[in-house]
Amino acid sequence: MCPAGAGLVIELLPDLTDLARSLPSESTQQAVGYPSLFLLVMLGSLVPVVPTGAVVSSAAAVAVHQSTPPLSLLVVFAVASLAAFLGDVVLYWLGRRGVRSKNGSRRLARIHDRAAPERLAQAEARLTEHGVAVLVLSRLIPAGRIPVMLACLLARMPMRRFVRGAGPAAPAWAGTYQLIGILGGSLFREPWEGVAAAVLLTVAISTAPSLWRRRRSRRTASSEPAG
Repeated sequence: MCPAGAGLVIELLPDLTDLARSLPSESTQQAVGYPSLFLLVMLGSLVPVVPTGAVVSSAAAVAVHQSTPPLSLLVVFAVASLAAFLGDVVLYWLGRRGVRSKNGSRRLARIHDRAAPERLAQAEARLTEHGVAVLVLSRLIPAGRIPVMLACLLARMPMRRFVRGAGPAAPAWAGTYQLIGILGGSLFREPWEGVAAAVLLTVAISTAPSLWRRRRSRRTASSEPAG
């Protein structure tokens, strides 16, 4: 989750907890919740501003309190994994289609220039060293997915090879955020309390790396001699 997404989650946290307080019947939750989970996660894969990690964690926190938690959690995991996988594949397909268009090289160059140079350089180096296995890691690192996907586009990676990496990456990501939701949901008796805890844990985990990088860069800048 990017810092903008984390800020959005914090702003929406009161609304999420209010919604969780007034949860409908379990059958209604499943009928509405699973399709909503699929759409939100897939949309978040295409538009990185959507806080998909918090969505999965919240769904898992609610599932813990249902009558058959193992089955509900299995469905949440399957839905989130499929949506994340399809979202990644569609986004990469759109990227490859753009690259192959008439002005594709110019568009790719503009995207390259807008990307954070340090993150992109790291992604390209990891892709060269580890191949498609880096896609799994990029899904687990906050804000790491887009630089790696861009590196794949720059390397002209075939769609079939990208799919081989995205296949295990999506379940690994879904399982990680589901565990956060299970932890939050298990700590409290009320579902809304579990949702709030899961969202806060997700935000903390997602923003910690960026805060650490900023702090480290400030230390480096302050330690450099003036002049």
